[in-house]
Parts: sequence; structure tokens; C-alpha cells
Amino acid sequence: MKNYLIIVFLYYLFLIMSLGDFVSCTEETKVYIVYRGEHNGDKIWKEIEDHHCSFLQGTTSKEDVRTSLVQSCKNVINGFSALLTPQEADIISGMEGVISVFHSDPDTTRSWDFVSLLEGTSLINYGEELSKNGNYGEDIIVGVIDTGVWPESSSFNDKGMGPVPKSWNGTCQEGFAFNAPHCNRKLIGAQYYLKGYEAHYGPLNETRDFRSPRDVDGHATHLAVVNASAIGGFAKGTATGGAPNVRLAINKVCWPVPTKTLAQGNTCLPDDTLAAFDEDAIANGVHVLSISLGSRPIKTYYRQNSIAIGSLNVVKRNIVTVLTLLVHLL
Repeated sequence: MKNYLIIVFLYYLFLIMSLGDFVSCTEETKVYIVYRGEHNGDKIWKEIEDHHCSFLQGTTSKEDVRTSLVQSCKNVINGFSALLTPQEADIISGMEGVISVFHSDPDTTRSWDFVSLLEGTSLINYGEELSKNGNYGEDIIVGVIDTGVWPESSSFNDKGMGPVPKSWNGTCQEGFAFNAPHCNRKLIGAQYYLKGYEAHYGPLNETRDFRSPRDVDGHATHLAVVNASAIGGFAKGTATGGAPNVRLAINKVCWPVPTKTLAQGNTCLPDDTLAAFDEDAIANGVHVLSISLGSRPIKTYYRQNSIAIGSLNVVKRNIVTVLTLLVHLL
């Protein structure tokens, strides 16, 4: 009888331990960003990705740790995003060289109201003189990180513009309903970042948005037009952006929330946003970076926010960074 009770006890102990392993293995994973500062420039891209994967080795339960890696920043920003459980994220946060680990939370974005800042003031003539002296931004490359671009807009007309500046290192990324000829001497670059979004929400519903830099929302197109629209007729007057001679490189990081309508807003995943900072602003050679995305004013903002981290690394390289709207909308 005693031996029977011992066998029963051991059986239930084994069952409880097995259930515990099952629960830990099925614990929900989310996308986390691991930030490590800057690269020192002595590694090639494959070495950087291998090094990022080494943080996952022995941390995740997956045999192939690369299946957990979402994306890896390889230019200047030293960081990566990965699918992790909260426990795995906590383990990595304690590893040597890791500055911060934070959840890639979705944020929302809304369009702003266009305001004629100088209208009706004594500064209007001064403002016009300032633009004229700056040749209306000729050969300045402005990068936009937002919802993409609608290239057919007459605001992106390149009539009368010279060759693309030789300092430009970017590309015109093709995708659904977007081809290389959509770029020109005005809209010199366009890219889209989707890995973080699909890691969080699953595959993009292509009946709701384009798998390409094309802007279905209109927010980034509006933002780019306000910044740098070509001069064109509008009703009885003339519409123009703040610096009509600048070149534009527009990056799409915002996508529709599966459970919401387009009118209810979209989401811009922090790891996609950080990747756009690293590639567009730093590697591609923009002079000014314009961002109009949501964010959270929390105590750990400067260490656990992709916009703050990206802006820091961009400004350190003498790239002007303009956050035109910085609010978190619930």
C-alpha cells in the first residue's frame, strides 16, 4: 500500500511539472525591442545579426533563435526586436551591454490642422525673405516617417528640378501599386517597414492597405505637402509647401489596426519606426527628418521609446529632427 501511494504521488508530481512546462511554453510572446546603444563600426551586417541572435541563444525555447528575431538595426543604432515572453525579456534586460528592453507597443496617429503661422502678422515678409535666401530648400533632403505617400499628387511634381543630389544613398522600394517610376527628382525615395507590424498582428490584410510605400491613410502625404509641396494652382490662389525645392524621402511605418476602422486610426510599431530611423535618416543621407507620430511621456521615455532613441542617434549626426506632433491618444 505504501509503495502504491508513492507511485501515485510521483505520477501526479510528474503531471504537475509537465503542465508547468506546457504553460511556460505556451506563454504569450510579444515583440520587444532590445536597445544596446551604438555600433562601433567594426562588424559586417551578418556579424551584427549573429551577435543579436546570441542574446536569444539559451533564452528562448525555440531551437532556431532566428525565428524569434523580427528585425535588426545594423547601421548606427545597435538594437533589435524579437518575439519574447515577458520572462525572456526580463532575462535579456539583465545581460551585459543591454541598456533597455521594452515592449513594442502600438501607438496611434492623427492628422494635424494646417495653420498659416505667419498669416496676418508682421513677420510674413520676413518669412518670405528667409525662404528666398535659402533658395526654398534647394537640394535639401527631407525624410518623413509616417503613413507613406500618394505619388500621383501634383504636389510631388518635379518640373524644373535638377538632378537628384549625389549625397542620396536611398532607394525607391517597389511593392503593390507602387513602382520605381513613381519616384522622381522631387520624391527621390520611398520605403516601407512592416516586419514589426506583422510580428505583432499577423499578415497584413491587403484589402485594407497596400504592401508598399503607398499611403492609404493620407496623413504622411499631407505632412509632406505641408513641408515641401511643389508650387501649384489651387482654387483661385496658389498652394505651396514651406520649402518647395526640397527633395523628399518618405517612409511608411504606420498600418491599419485589424480591429479598427481607418477612421479610428492606425498604428506605428516602435521597432518598425526605429528601423526607419536607422536606415532612412542615418544610412540614406537625409538632412532633415520629420516625424508626426504618437508617444508616451513616461519616466523611462529616453531609454524605452523608439522615437527618443532614434532622434538621439540622428541628432548626434547633425541631422535636424522635427517632431511635429508628439501626443499619445488613447
